[in-house]
Amino acid sequence: MTERLAQAAGTAIVVGLGTVDPALVADPLGRATFVASPRPEDLAAAAGAIVRADAVVDRALLGRMPNLRVLARTGVGVDLVDVAAATERGIAVVITPGSGTSAVAEAVIGMALHLAKRFGPLTDLVRSGGWAKRHQVAVGDLEGSTIGIIGYGRIGQRVGELARAFGMRVLAYDPVTIPPDSVRCARLSDIATSSDVITLHTPLTEATRYLVNGRFLSAVKPGAVLINCGRGALIDPDAVLDALLAGQLSGVGLDVFDPEPPAHHPLFDHADVVLTPHLMGLSRRATAATFGDAARGVADVLAGRRPAALANPAWRPAPPADDRLAGRERL
Repeated sequence: MTERLAQAAGTAIVVGLGTVDPALVADPLGRATFVASPRPEDLAAAAGAIVRADAVVDRALLGRMPNLRVLARTGVGVDLVDVAAATERGIAVVITPGSGTSAVAEAVIGMALHLAKRFGPLTDLVRSGGWAKRHQVAVGDLEGSTIGIIGYGRIGQRVGELARAFGMRVLAYDPVTIPPDSVRCARLSDIATSSDVITLHTPLTEATRYLVNGRFLSAVKPGAVLINCGRGALIDPDAVLDALLAGQLSGVGLDVFDPEPPAHHPLFDHADVVLTPHLMGLSRRATAATFGDAARGVADVLAGRRPAALANPAWRPAPPADDRLAGRERL
């Protein structure tokens, strides 16, 4: 029914893969027909898709979507999207790199404050009537400390800006690009040995999987705080727990896990661990911006325009469907 109605109205079908609020994408999509809960026939007819971060888009799913011209991933990570298969088919893979930047960066600073100020243990102390023991909990500071940022893209740079406002010294290491000389660490080990707070924002690749492992953690400053709002598999959770129990780390903040949702890990039970379910990039403002940007990317491709950001930058736009049909009629 959806396909027939769309065809009758001369509009393209765009489907949601994962939970997508129609209200957030309706205006940018314009005349396109959006299907939030697609059936097999909707997938078969779809020209575009808006893809949540936890949705898997593999070769098999792409095979069920023969008319797909564009898929827009909310966020920047495409580890669950078969970009190579999409590119082979001429499908544009849109990403939304700027929309959640500030929200994630704020989360990093929030977790750093929570862990340095020991909000968790101190809350438990007051709740349990342990006021007399308050001097046994050492409260730290951000001012005068050093934050080491691994991955100095948009989010990493924004973290640095916020950290400076708290009086922190900023260091950065990036395995792909070279940060400015004012913050650059030439070696990953320099981040470990110099940082009071370590935060991860590098993409997940085979080279960065378990980047934070036992070897890395053995070199960190005793009492350092580790925060991961990047990708779950950037850290080895067993090694992180060992470092926390040994006092090498004083606190851990995690917004991402491997897999998601995660199986329970003993790390989750530690008093100096703060956990959030991969939502820090989806504040109210960031959510609206992310889905709006994704929908605009879909609309651009369907109109024959190049979108603002692509995971497959070699992709080139084809003429809009109406233009191609007009060309065949002229022939």
